[in-house]
Amino acid sequence: MAERVEASVTDGESTIEERDRELMREFEERLDQPMDEEANMLKDMNKEKGLSTLMLLRLSFQSLGIVYGDLGTSPLYVFYNTFPDGIKDSEDVIGALSLIIYSLLLIPLIKYVFIVCKANDNGQGGTLAIYSLLCRHAKVNLIPNQQRSDEDLTTYSRTLVAEGSFAAKTKKWLESRHSKKRALLVVVLLGTCMMIGDGILTPAISVLSATGGIRVNNPKMSSDIVVLVSVILLIGLFSMQHYGTDKVGWLFAPIVLIWFLFIGATGIYNICKHDTSVLKAFSPKYIYLYFKRRGRDGWISLGGILLSITGTEALFADISYFPLQAIQLAFTLFVFPCLLLAYCGQAAFLVNHKEHYKDAFYASIPESVYWPMLIVATGAAFVGSQATISGTYSIIKQAVSHGCFPRVKIVHTSKKFLGQIYCPDINWILMIGCITVTASFKNQTEIGNAYGTAVVVVMLVTTLLMVLTMLLVWRRHWIFVLVFTILSLLVELSYFSAVILKVNEGGWVPLMIAAISLLVMFVWNYVTVKKYEFEVHSRVSMSWILGLGPSLGLVRVPGIGLVHSELASGVPRIFSHFITNLPAIHSVVVFVCVKNLPVYTVPEEERFLVKRIGPKTFRMFRCVARYGYKDLHRKDDDFENKLFDNLFSFVQTETMMESDSNYSPYSFNHRQESRDELIRNNNNHGRKDKNMVMFSSMVDYTESAIVPADSPHSAMSFSQNYPVEEEEEEEDELEFLKICKETGVVHIMGNTVVKARKGSLLPKKIAIDYVYRFLAKMCRANSAILHVPHETLLNVGQVYYV
Repeated sequence: MAERVEASVTDGESTIEERDRELMREFEERLDQPMDEEANMLKDMNKEKGLSTLMLLRLSFQSLGIVYGDLGTSPLYVFYNTFPDGIKDSEDVIGALSLIIYSLLLIPLIKYVFIVCKANDNGQGGTLAIYSLLCRHAKVNLIPNQQRSDEDLTTYSRTLVAEGSFAAKTKKWLESRHSKKRALLVVVLLGTCMMIGDGILTPAISVLSATGGIRVNNPKMSSDIVVLVSVILLIGLFSMQHYGTDKVGWLFAPIVLIWFLFIGATGIYNICKHDTSVLKAFSPKYIYLYFKRRGRDGWISLGGILLSITGTEALFADISYFPLQAIQLAFTLFVFPCLLLAYCGQAAFLVNHKEHYKDAFYASIPESVYWPMLIVATGAAFVGSQATISGTYSIIKQAVSHGCFPRVKIVHTSKKFLGQIYCPDINWILMIGCITVTASFKNQTEIGNAYGTAVVVVMLVTTLLMVLTMLLVWRRHWIFVLVFTILSLLVELSYFSAVILKVNEGGWVPLMIAAISLLVMFVWNYVTVKKYEFEVHSRVSMSWILGLGPSLGLVRVPGIGLVHSELASGVPRIFSHFITNLPAIHSVVVFVCVKNLPVYTVPEEERFLVKRIGPKTFRMFRCVARYGYKDLHRKDDDFENKLFDNLFSFVQTETMMESDSNYSPYSFNHRQESRDELIRNNNNHGRKDKNMVMFSSMVDYTESAIVPADSPHSAMSFSQNYPVEEEEEEEDELEFLKICKETGVVHIMGNTVVKARKGSLLPKKIAIDYVYRFLAKMCRANSAILHVPHETLLNVGQVYYV
């Protein structure tokens, strides 16, 4: 009998312990609730509005200068790179022309303009933009700050798929293992690295090809002079980048318009003068005859044909500047016909003048317009190069936001257009790369081989990402996806097999650039994720903080302490490290988390989320500042004042909510109802009240509010630490916060050193202890990104072993 009683007592104690653990688990979760309501505010931000015909024509004209500058300069060098050893048979020219025609038809027109460009992320293009789109429709995101509450924010537009559907199976397969998510990120980074290489190679080949025209009237001129002129122009191009394109951007569209009109008119002139029979190249049978006649040499020449569609990947990356309809209209009705006329005209000239295979473009120009064409060609090369350079800056900015690139300085160059940015460090790296490539190769052939390799790899990456987009985002039938994949890979793998044979003839350059860039991006992302995982595992329990009491066991000095961390929930390790080494802390503590979401931008009025941590007497808050991958921390943004404006508004809203309801500080259920009612009222008012919009996700409540109100165990345990009755004469909290702000604000940031754990493999030690440490020393600090004044900065040193 005694044994039974003892067993019952033991079982009872075990049940109580289990219930205590369950209550504590719920308590920890309730302290940092997800803010999913705010995430819903970001939906459908960038829907295209209806455009009038006149406005559509105007935007189509303007898109010429930004979107099509790179693609439009391809006629300068395509035939030379297709026939680097000369033309033996006139029929080879017809076959090459037929390949160019159908390449332009299949890749830029059908695939990119009418299919790929629709896979934009709220108007943003490029591999990282597609990756952001996928991250919101499947749990493949490897960005730091990944936890349950973050998923509610960053996956706001994710929709449910039908169980058993092919899309659901694909999503489940992709989410099943971490290695698959990592592989997807590596593929995306590979495409991004090739786009960075594109930013080096495009200015080199465009400017060198344009300036090469000065040798047509001076055949005895040394090629070194052409290279020298190209280098001088490239130095001038990169030296002017800090001024931005705002002041001269209005010239881009007219220059490119004149360029397309020139090459189109010249094409008509050459067709009529030299050989109208080249128009038979529109028959695809000449492609078959071309390969049959030339064999392996014909297949290798695909590397030159590929250059006719270079700039297509830049077209997709630059679609954010204009509506998709304007881009489609400009290409279909103007750019595509002009390019076809230009290539047909050059082919007609080459049929009768095979000896001019090196300078077909300039040699086919009527002598009377030679100098105007040379000037316009140089201007078009500058415009095309500028668009690629600006696109590279945007890619770097996106990579930084995704945690895949070291923090570099980013400067706004325009007060009107937020997308116009300048990266000084990246600019000089691109300039050195361009000059090195131009001066080392000295001819278009090897640069063209390098350029083609970069372009075709970006296209292959885009195809793979489009397959996932069609399945997970568009929910297309798998047969349609299969047809798209087969046709795309059939063309692009053919080009890839041709350029890979020219690796030793210049094709190694983009591979080397990509390898270095991929190493930097992968190591940075790997260590960044490991750092965050370390912070998550070493964060302090909220129950421990609350157990210290309102004074946190320290002296609370006047002022506000902003504790910066990557954690969107929980107390960061830096805070515990700080309070265990110093005997005082500020009267008000705000945990600040600046996080980047896989969205284009976060509206200013929705940027800050504020909530309370613990009871009011603790004076502890959490503020999450959200940014999209195109948002910038500008110096004039006044981050600190905006944070406090939102904090004060939150306190006002909370006070109003308490006064408008039968508020009980110890009834969680009633608070939740008030919270939901406030959210509903907020939505019904159409977001007119700015203060209410920001705080639809309300306060994390006191410890006693986490536990059911009818629990005697909770009432007993919590009443021991906190008095149930509040002080009758409580100081007005809002005034208290304002006084603390006037007293002084201190930014507490971690000065973290990351080291590899003992026993780590040699590659890991090299990556963390040498590569990452070097990059960390070279990149900008978080305090510089947020423009924190040095006099208000307090760094807390820490060492992380990962």
